[in-house]
Amino acid sequence: MVKIGDVEVGEFPLLLAPMEDISDPPFRAVCKENGADVMYTEFISSEGLIRNAAKSVVKLDIFEYERPIGIQIFGHDIEAMRKAAEISEAAAPDIIDINYGCPVKRVASRGAGAGILQDVPKMVEMTAEIVKSTNLPVTVKTRLGWDEKTLYVIEVAERLQDVGIQAISIHGRTRKQMYKGVADWTLVGRVKDNPRMRIPVFGNGDVDSPEKAQQMKWKYGVDGIMIGRAAIGYPWIFNQIKCFLKTGQHLPDPAIDQRISTLKRHLEFSLRWKGSRVGLYEMRRHYKNYFKDLPGIKPYRQQLCTCEDIDQIPEILEEIRNHAEKTSNWRLEGVRQPPVGKVKLAS
Repeated sequence: MVKIGDVEVGEFPLLLAPMEDISDPPFRAVCKENGADVMYTEFISSEGLIRNAAKSVVKLDIFEYERPIGIQIFGHDIEAMRKAAEISEAAAPDIIDINYGCPVKRVASRGAGAGILQDVPKMVEMTAEIVKSTNLPVTVKTRLGWDEKTLYVIEVAERLQDVGIQAISIHGRTRKQMYKGVADWTLVGRVKDNPRMRIPVFGNGDVDSPEKAQQMKWKYGVDGIMIGRAAIGYPWIFNQIKCFLKTGQHLPDPAIDQRISTLKRHLEFSLRWKGSRVGLYEMRRHYKNYFKDLPGIKPYRQQLCTCEDIDQIPEILEEIRNHAEKTSNWRLEGVRQPPVGKVKLAS
């Protein structure tokens, strides 16, 4: 059993990556019911938390069914990060996670996220202060280095472990790479193979199929895998990976009824959580993968992504269902799952 501190997270946990404007409660709900073992919030600004900014504070909301769940914070100021960890602990998560991996310019250019990879001593000092400020296990998500000349992740992982982190997730790219090219897990494997490492090491980057998850597990020996972009609009990937790792067999792709019912629950929760306008708008990034591989889906997806009337969504989904019925390689029998939330979407 893998543990993060005293928190049991499974034999080979699959972690939902913290993704800005993605890993919100509605998305986490459908991922949890489809096999995600550990959840993380969207990354939360330490400056926003200590100033009580509404956009940051709302991201602290978590639910019992999500556990184990971590709140992820980011920032460049050590004192602000320490205070943010204290505020986050008051929200009663299971884990505090530090974002040392976000490559986005507006974050990294200020020395936060992956930007701190240019100042490893400060990274270590900040981590130590956060560990001392909380009774919860502290974890870190980071990258291989700032660029190909600063691939210090083996040393960094050791030093962060020495100041008290309880697990580390490593994305197999540098900050310079952003999300381009292919993730290189070689150094992730070397961190795991380091005899000085005692804490769980999780790998992240480009795992988008059960076969790839199995390859990364066997080849690099990681304790678990963090999945990000591959889960967007396709929460079934967690259970598909679990089934393949356990049995070597593939779960069938979700039927059209299952896709539509899951999307509706996701949308209903999003509308309730964020309000009609924002909830409808932010669902657009998920629509593509909810119906990936369905031939001829493009015009229907465009309708979903441009629709501004909530009441029209069920009509578009029904058109998609009818379209799928005419497509012989799509199964039609649905799989019933418990509803998320109480808001009703017009049928």
